[in-house]
Amino acid sequence: MRRALAGIALAVTSMVALSFLIPLALLVREQARDRVTTAAEQRASALSPVLALTTRRSDVQQAVAELDSHDRLAVRLPDGGFVGTPHAPREALDRAVGSRGTLAMDTAEGWVYLQPVVLPGDRVAVVEAYVPAAELTRGVWASWGVMSLLALGLVGGSVLVADRLGARVVRSSQSLKRASLALGSGDLDVRVEPDGPPELQDAGSAFNTMADRVVELLAIEREMVADLSHRLRTPLTALYLEADLMGPSAGARRITAAVSQLESELDSIITAARTPLAASQGSGQAPVRPCEVTEVVAMRLDFWSVLAKQQNRICERSFTPRRTPVRFLEDDLAAVVDALIGNVFRHTPQGTAFAVRVERDDRRVVLTVDDAGPGVADPQAALTRGVGGGGAGSTGLGLDIVARAAQAADGHLEITRAPMGGARVRVSFGLV
Repeated sequence: MRRALAGIALAVTSMVALSFLIPLALLVREQARDRVTTAAEQRASALSPVLALTTRRSDVQQAVAELDSHDRLAVRLPDGGFVGTPHAPREALDRAVGSRGTLAMDTAEGWVYLQPVVLPGDRVAVVEAYVPAAELTRGVWASWGVMSLLALGLVGGSVLVADRLGARVVRSSQSLKRASLALGSGDLDVRVEPDGPPELQDAGSAFNTMADRVVELLAIEREMVADLSHRLRTPLTALYLEADLMGPSAGARRITAAVSQLESELDSIITAARTPLAASQGSGQAPVRPCEVTEVVAMRLDFWSVLAKQQNRICERSFTPRRTPVRFLEDDLAAVVDALIGNVFRHTPQGTAFAVRVERDDRRVVLTVDDAGPGVADPQAALTRGVGGGGAGSTGLGLDIVARAAQAADGHLEITRAPMGGARVRVSFGLV
């Protein structure tokens, strides 16, 4: 923008300067020519009364010498003789005598003015005034130089002013851009100092208002999530009591363990919800420690295998022997595995087999969950939060969480048809 404004100022000012400079230069040249030619005509006219009184050579020579000391006046006497040095062609002199009218012409050496003087006895004398070519343009080049310098100064000044104005606009725009990028990356404390033209000042004030509103809405959202999570403790307490009433059976122990894990997850949600976003993303936060995908998947699969055994589901597992480190929180990766396996249990009939595999190449780790169920009719809808693709009661939240987790780990999510006949969900993660 800064360069564009300077270019516009240069173009406009140059056109304006040229539109005035060219006519003014021509006018200066014409005025310089008119000045010297008028003076020459006046000298020739001053000699006419002398010729009207006398045409003696000595008298005419004396008059010419008094009027001109630079040999620029000449007289053709009626008898054909000359006083001074003539510069006009002979045919021009003859034409002036014949027409008895003034003549002005340009020659190779300069400008010549011929003024006939009619004497008694029908005799004609011709006064010649000569102006050298150098005299016709004396002072013109100096005037043109001054005007050119003034035009350059005008153009340079306008470009400088436009550049300063453009720098102010660009500085304000860049400040607003940096603040927007910082806010988008999670820095909720960033604000801008409104500067520049009124429009950019209004934009800066609007940005600050927007940032304040975002902070306010996030605070409200965190409190709502924390409150909702806290309200779930009541049914969890009821489940604890029901498990105690069941006695020391294996089922009661499994229910108690599941409820304990759910309560731990709720505690994590409440803590995360009440932690300011800026603090969680600040530069002082410790970097995420890599975790092993194989270990986390194996741990969560052990948890789900108990329920799979109760529902007569065959579970196949295949893990790569190579290390599978990814820069991902272990709890977040466990949530991804639970979402994928949980979908199998929720959307396929009891007794449906499934398989879990962990593979890797030189760049990525791939987690694959296959099942022998009915599959996913619309994979795109299955990834849409609030729509889902797993039938009644599906919100699409689980796969949406998986997709966002994969994207955060430099990977992607893919849903296709599994060799077992049902759905195949492949999630890739970038290796550390």
